[in-house]
Formats: sequence, structure tokens, C-alpha cells
Amino acid sequence: MPSQDTSMEDVAAAPPTSAQKPAVSMSGENVEPMEGDGLDANGEALEAVEPEEEEVVQRVRILPGSSETAASFEFLDEGHTLGNALRYIIMKNPEVEFCAYSIPHPSEAKMNIRIQTYDTTTATAALEKGMQDLEDLCDVVSEKFWKARDEFNANKETAMQE
Repeated sequence: MPSQDTSMEDVAAAPPTSAQKPAVSMSGENVEPMEGDGLDANGEALEAVEPEEEEVVQRVRILPGSSETAASFEFLDEGHTLGNALRYIIMKNPEVEFCAYSIPHPSEAKMNIRIQTYDTTTATAALEKGMQDLEDLCDVVSEKFWKARDEFNANKETAMQE
């Protein structure tokens, strides 16, 4: 069977397939197309409706009462996993004097983190550095995991061949 080139130009110029034509019953009468097939009652293509743009939700905000070197940040939809890891990484920064996190209430999906720094940096800069350092750490762990998994699978295959 010869292979067919189905590039977008060819598909657009090709006549409609049976799936794209209006449905016809065995008696020859027009049948309403199924809902969601992109055709109206006459079998003509419906206009494409662009999906509504979703509102971007700000997931991190600075809480009131903050200064340059001392600030509290609220994270939406985060919990102990990010809070404790971020606190640990931020406290490793020698420019940070204090860092702690809390979950204000178990029924709310919020996590607050408080950062106080020495005069050499800002609390916002310490948070940004902490998030970047945590991302870098996760990349290293992920890389080592996949490498070890690949080595394990390779050893397993050679053991099965013997």
C-alpha cells in the first residue's frame, strides 16, 4: 500500500471523509449530526470557538506589615512539603537571620513563611534564592535517580541474558 502524505496542506484541500459528511439514514433522509462533532444541523462546519482565557491566580503574596529585611509570604495551595524544604534551604543562606513556616489552619490550603535577613540582602531576594536553590537540589536528586534506575535496568538485562 503506498504511503500517503498527510501534511496539513493536503488534509485541508482533500474532500471530506465519510466522518466529515452530514449523516444520512438508510432511507436517504438527513439525520442530525451527533453533538460535539463540529457540525451544525445542516452538516456544515461550526465556527471555532476560542476557549476563554483563564484568570491567572497569584500563588505567592507578601503579607502586610513587611519591611525590606523582614517579610511574611503567603503561598496558596502549598503545605508542609514545600514549607519545610524551603525553610531548610533558606536557613542555609548565611545572609538569613530567621526563617520559619506555618500552616495557619488545616482546612485552608495556605502556607505562610516568615523570613528575616541581615542588612546585606532583602527578604524577597532570600526567598527567590531559596526557591532557586531548592529547584537546583531537586534537579540533582532527579538526575541521580534516573541514572541509578537506568543502571539497574541495564544490569538486570545483562543478568537475564546470562
